[in-house]
Amino acid sequence: MTDSIRIAIDGPAAAGKSTVAKIVARRLSYLYIDTGAMYRALTLKTLQIGLDPEDGISVKKLLEDSVIDLESGFEKQTVWLDGTDVTDSIRSDKVSNQVSLVAKHKEVREEMVKRQRVLAEEGGVVMDGRDVGTHILPKAEVKIFLSASVQIRAKRRYDENLKKGISSDLKQMEADIALRDRRDSERETAPLMKAKDAIEVDTTSLSIEEAADMIMRIVKERVG
Repeated sequence: MTDSIRIAIDGPAAAGKSTVAKIVARRLSYLYIDTGAMYRALTLKTLQIGLDPEDGISVKKLLEDSVIDLESGFEKQTVWLDGTDVTDSIRSDKVSNQVSLVAKHKEVREEMVKRQRVLAEEGGVVMDGRDVGTHILPKAEVKIFLSASVQIRAKRRYDENLKKGISSDLKQMEADIALRDRRDSERETAPLMKAKDAIEVDTTSLSIEEAADMIMRIVKERVG
């Protein structure tokens, strides 16, 4: 039965994780949990108060004093930080370029993982991030690793920004994504990596709907 399983979708920045995960969650009537949004919300608050993102102890204290809520809707997930809707503001380039620094701290990740596991303990969830299948939900019934070239991922993020009216430099975006990949893969605590039992889905030549269709087939094959 698919009414109680946990689906973990991991992958690097701009691989299409959140968009695909939302579609899969909607099709299954599951709760969608965007772990990256939680780190982005914390990063936004870190920037707002001028806290050094490299100061793990202070960032952990800030997290303990923060309320981060995820509200799933049919069209999108709303992210609340201390009662304020920050869904759009956490997607700024400034937050994107700093979130890896905030997320790398062991003490910060430990607290976030506690919160994320509570959200997923009842099953019936699709959770996406960098270390869901390897660390947050190592016993998830279905694990997916989305991948795509740096150039394709940068172009997708660039197009997203254009639609939102945000001016971006494509070459700089490629460099930023490559840097983020390196930070995520080399961090000491729960680095970005494909779980041994995860199925890799390369989205380079797939549309978002095609990637979602592929994952739905995997879910049906695994759990019926």
